[in-house]
Amino acid sequence: MSFPLWVWGATAALVVTIIVFDFYAHVRTPHEPTFRESARWSIFYIAFALLFGVGLAVVWGWDHGSEYFAGYVTEKSLSVDNLFVFLIIMTGFAVPRAYQQKVLLVGVAIALVLRTVFILLGAAVIAQFSWVFYLFGAFLVVTGIKLARQDHDAGSDAGSAQRSDGLAVRLLKRVVPTTEEYHGDRLTTRIGGTRYVTPMLLVMVAIGSTDLLFALDSIPAIYGLTKEPYIVFTTNAFALLGLRQLYFLLGGLLTRLVYLSQGLAVILGFIGVKLVLEALHTNELPFVNGGRHVTWAPQIPIWMSLAVIVGTLALATVASLLTTRGGATRVSAAESAVVS
Repeated sequence: MSFPLWVWGATAALVVTIIVFDFYAHVRTPHEPTFRESARWSIFYIAFALLFGVGLAVVWGWDHGSEYFAGYVTEKSLSVDNLFVFLIIMTGFAVPRAYQQKVLLVGVAIALVLRTVFILLGAAVIAQFSWVFYLFGAFLVVTGIKLARQDHDAGSDAGSAQRSDGLAVRLLKRVVPTTEEYHGDRLTTRIGGTRYVTPMLLVMVAIGSTDLLFALDSIPAIYGLTKEPYIVFTTNAFALLGLRQLYFLLGGLLTRLVYLSQGLAVILGFIGVKLVLEALHTNELPFVNGGRHVTWAPQIPIWMSLAVIVGTLALATVASLLTTRGGATRVSAAESAVVS
């Protein structure tokens, strides 16, 4: 399936419009969003993404619609994992809560641009070299193994975030003079006739460039579910657009999702195996089966992929909440005792 250029243009305009609306309606005036505000807009963005998927399915068929929903659930779950790192970066830069919305929105905009480049490059590479699925599959399996060992302890990682900057931030500091303190939500300020970059711009660069690292596993993962670049782009875009609201909505719940890494590891490993199996079906490497297609390799239908993704996420979430329920109750009781 090939989408005409006007569809790409209209979709890109829609995404830009949403970002601009988000900025002027919520982010332009610095404030810390309430739980109700975050919940309301999180529901809006998720509902919008789901309705878009239904429309896509009606127009282009439910096979592609299923690919979209499987991709969206995968990208959304991976974006939740991103929030742990964003929390660490925010802590390391000591970003005031009132300014964190602006940091996240601009960071998301940067990430969307960088991911679009990745998506187009990935599509071009796949079109020319079908064997790249072997690399994508192996990379996802290795990433899944590493992710399974990951510890989401924001408190223990905050110190390391404060001690070191990312490569993009270090390069920016070398090129332009920077200040150590915030000047409201301004990106630059003038001191003694010299223009300085504030930590607000530095943390935005840190968020955007860090998300580029996440794209290294999320882009191959989504290409394991669909070969259509348009679906890859829209699932990434809609997963990222609601990330700001989700950050404030989840809040302390992030620390309770102790098995999220293991759940995502299973998903990435599953998609990695699926990619390798598909690469075997279209095999052209001379040292694999004599350069012939491997017809006996099983094919995993998209409905099975969607079931595995949703089921794994549900199991990881329930197990996490049940495991941490006792600790959360004890913390709440202790806080009540201190107050009384």
